Amino acid sequence: MEAKETYLKGCFVISPKVFNDKRGYFFESFNKEKFESLAGISIDFVQDNQSLSSKGVLRGLHFQTGEFEQAKLVRTVKGSILDVCVDLRKNSKTFGQYFSIILDDKNHQQLFIPRGFAHGFLSLENNTIINYKCDNYYNKNAEKGIVYNDKTLNIDWNIDNSKVILSDKDKELPDFDTFFS
Repeated sequence: MEAKETYLKGCFVISPKVFNDKRGYFFESFNKEKFESLAGISIDFVQDNQSLSSKGVLRGLHFQTGEFEQAKLVRTVKGSILDVCVDLRKNSKTFGQYFSIILDDKNHQQLFIPRGFAHGFLSLENNTIINYKCDNYYNKNAEKGIVYNDKTLNIDWNIDNSKVILSDKDKELPDFDTFFS
């Protein structure tokens, strides 16, 4: 396993060592001791979530607030996504900046997103399955979000807005300036 920190402090791209042979492949998707040693972060995941999405489905940008903030470790089980996280830590040098990466079922990379970040992803293929670990339980009252096409964040989703498939809830999310004013 390799952990490489992105330009957003505390946010890591995790690359597993994949063993391929004529039967298929094997890799260790998570090892607490290795992760903590490589990233220098102590983590206790308490909840796993999985979703299935069609091509063009965009979920996000979501986050939990207060005592219910969540760190996440995101991986693609099948298909591919453009995974995006936004630094919402007001005292951070990278507040309001985003990081994006394509996660797919070929390179098996994962993205570790620390607490204090918004997260979203765009499914690049039909029947894409993602799985993510959380270090805190979901709380509906702490759930917040920022609209995916916010002009201040200016995230390059690399898709025409007319082709994006959103939930009704995600269509109603506030923009970044409204949320942080």
